[in-house]
Amino acid sequence: MANSGIQLLGFSLSLIGVVGLIVGTILPQWKMSAYVGDNIITAVAMYQGLWMSCAFQSTGQMQCKVYDSILQLDNALQATRALMIVGIIVSVAGLGVACTGMKCTNCGGDDKVRKSRIAMTGGIVLLVGALCAIVACSWFAHNVIRAFYNPFTPVNSKFEFGAAIFIAWAGSFLDLLGGAMLAASCPRSKQ
Repeated sequence: MANSGIQLLGFSLSLIGVVGLIVGTILPQWKMSAYVGDNIITAVAMYQGLWMSCAFQSTGQMQCKVYDSILQLDNALQATRALMIVGIIVSVAGLGVACTGMKCTNCGGDDKVRKSRIAMTGGIVLLVGALCAIVACSWFAHNVIRAFYNPFTPVNSKFEFGAAIFIAWAGSFLDLLGGAMLAASCPRSKQ
């Protein structure tokens, strides 16, 4: 049975991971314009995220436009949005379940086996939420790489990874690590 220190560390890592998932999902810098080719114009940097696209000018001004219609978006972006939202919701639910089953809380009574089973269930739910987010980030990254190396993509519309995808990846891996620590709260049989 895991001690309360490992449970607290797992809960803390998962909480930081969920915050990273939320921040990464909201930020518009999932992919940014790549400066490749002979004609390099660095006065405007283009960013595209899950919810909006932005243009950052060299004067310091940033103009963002929220995507007008969900039907205009490609399927990969819609699926990435859905997986990130599902990952966040499932991870928050896993944090709630794990919180009630941790040794350091008074919820769930005094039965140690039942509390450790609840904490283990919360860890498994956190693992599912983290895997949803990892799949979403990796799928989006695969599409960016495939479009970058596609010879039919115009040079001025090639994109590379932005900062938000790395924040979301880091959050999902922290969520995965914390969920694994909480899932290690396997109950021993009663003696």
